[in-house]
Amino acid sequence: MNSNSPSSNNAVSTVVRKTRARRSPVEAGADLLQPVASLSAEEFGILAQARAILLKLAGTSGVSLSAPSATREYLTTLLAPQERELFMILALDNRHRIIASEILFAGTIDGASVHPREVVKCALRHNAAAVIFSHNHPSGVAEASQADELITRRLRDALALVDIRVLDHLIIGGNSSLSFAERGLL
Repeated sequence: MNSNSPSSNNAVSTVVRKTRARRSPVEAGADLLQPVASLSAEEFGILAQARAILLKLAGTSGVSLSAPSATREYLTTLLAPQERELFMILALDNRHRIIASEILFAGTIDGASVHPREVVKCALRHNAAAVIFSHNHPSGVAEASQADELITRRLRDALALVDIRVLDHLIIGGNSSLSFAERGLL
């Protein structure tokens, strides 16, 4: 993640923002969930079914991801097959039920620019009491970089100003994941 780079991804950010303005976040996020070319027809069918379930879940207000393992599986299924880095937010109510699941930023194979102002706006737009962040590492390595740690602290601090708690930040790399909360990085 690159929190301070000049906006080399302005075109992507603009497209994502304009897309969200016309369609729901779930619909906009679905466009970013493209199939991986190396999948068999059977695997593609299974993935399509999983996507349909995930999009239904993401679009259903009040669904609770009752355990960290359910959250991890949801995010891994959504982000692991992606060929470019995506940063997303799960907006939660006071009882940690999903209000919204939204892909906020799309980057390249090795990074995505994350803008705290846009993250705060998204959380406020959904009236979130808490959030969970997630992004993927297309390299398959689920380890936090210094930039990942820095942007997570900046986002936590920005959201704290408006009384929104950051419960976790999950990094998905292939079929493995890293939880900032479990590692004591929050």
